[in-house]
Amino acid sequence: MKYISAIEAAERWNLSRRRVITLCNDGRIEGAQKAGSYWIIPENAVKPKDARIKSGKYIKSKPETEDSSND
Repeated sequence: MKYISAIEAAERWNLSRRRVITLCNDGRIEGAQKAGSYWIIPENAVKPKDARIKSGKYIKSKPETEDSSND
């Protein structure tokens, strides 16, 4: 199996090198491995979908806190 570097994957997927490394750290790129201090990615790896929030709305709602005003 052939591997490519995070820089090569970033160029192929039109992402920054840092974003590819973050995806590797999060385990979102299947087959990515750490080789020393570098990430190696299988040549046929698929670009993961962007799971970041785009709508501006958070999926998880914040728990409501009781109003503790001093009367």
